[in-house]
Order: sequence, then structure tokens, then C-alpha cells
Amino acid sequence: MATKLNDSTEVALPLRNIISMIAITSIATWAYFGIVERLNGLETTQTMMKSDLNFNTEFRIKWPRGEMGSLPADSEQFMMIEHLAKELEKLTEEIESGEAPFDQQQKLQIDFMMKRVEHLEEAHEKIRNDIMDLIHSNSQIPKSSRNQHEGH
Repeated sequence: MATKLNDSTEVALPLRNIISMIAITSIATWAYFGIVERLNGLETTQTMMKSDLNFNTEFRIKWPRGEMGSLPADSEQFMMIEHLAKELEKLTEEIESGEAPFDQQQKLQIDFMMKRVEHLEEAHEKIRNDIMDLIHSNSQIPKSSRNQHEGH
């Protein structure tokens, strides 16, 4: 009893079995595509992380060397440091040569004060001699042979 199968062969199955087979096929298809989607998402994440890791490694090595440029704030700071270094060099040269503006002003002030002190010392000595002369004249003490007094 050979049975021939063709497009007009009839199969008698209960309706609930046919619905069950359709539901199982639908669930299996949905689960398959869900797993494939999840795998694709994980592969994409892994590829992106690997790319980020490679970029981070490159950045970590090249940034300190200056091969990847610098921030605008860094450039501004370098320019300011360069300017300050030049100014410091100029001031050092002026100080070493004695031409610093503050040094000249201080030198003038010191010279002026030295002249004033010398003048005051001369005036003090003159007043001292006059007082000693006055004391000698009033007390009948003989004057020393020198013009200046030794003090008492």
C-alpha cells in the first residue's frame, strides 16, 4: 500500500494541532531573530569598545608627546610662560649690569642719604666743638693743642 504524496493529497489533522504548529513556528522564528539581534548588538558594542580602546591607547601615548595637538588653554599658557621667561631674562641682565630701574632709584636715594648724613655729621662736629669751646671758656680749662676736642 504505497501512498503517493502530491499537492492534492489530503491530511486530516485536528485544528488545534495545526494552530499549535503555526504558534510554535512563529515563536521559534521570533526567538531566532531575537537571538540574532542580541548577538549583533553585542558584536557592535565589542567592536566599538575595541575601537575606543585603540583610540585611547593612541591618545595616551601621543598626547603627552604633543603629537595630537594641544588644548587652546595649553597654548595660551605656553605663550605666557615664554613671555615671562623673556621678561625674567631682561630683568636679570639689568640687575647684573646695575641698570635695573629700581636699583638706580635706590642708588640715588642712598647717595642722597649719605650726603645728608655726612652734612649732619659735620654739623654735629661743629656744634660739639662750639659747646666744648664754650665749656672751656667758662670753666677755665685749658684747650688742647689740637683744634678738635676729644670729648669728656
